[in-house]
Amino acid sequence: MIMISTKGRYALRVMVDMALHQGETGYLPLKDIALRQEISEKYLESILKGLVQAGMLAGVRGKGGGYRLTRKPEEYTIGSILRLTEGELVPVACLESNAAPCPRAEGCPTLPMWSKLNGMIQNFFDGISLADLMDKPEDEQ
Repeated sequence: MIMISTKGRYALRVMVDMALHQGETGYLPLKDIALRQEISEKYLESILKGLVQAGMLAGVRGKGGGYRLTRKPEEYTIGSILRLTEGELVPVACLESNAAPCPRAEGCPTLPMWSKLNGMIQNFFDGISLADLMDKPEDEQ
């Protein structure tokens, strides 16, 4: 079962928050994001660090500093954000990219089903952009 962790869910919330509030103001202070999203600053900082290292966000320290998106919201897929925070989003271990070859894969009657589900999961998350989440009223998400 694919279970998205708190880290992954918070990363999505934060990215949508930043897309909604960034506007022309430039960098958003960590404390403002933490306040709006009701996430501790310490935990938020650990999430943002990974997003900065991956090039999804830019961060500046000091007065007037904070974080900002490095691309337009429509250029981020939900799949890319979740894979960064969660790792691979596969339904079974044998489909992980670093999985040891399964000796039963060739004759496995369930592998085609798991592969099809995996494709559906990847296509679903990669078919939704940050901009798509910005455009939806809360009751439709």
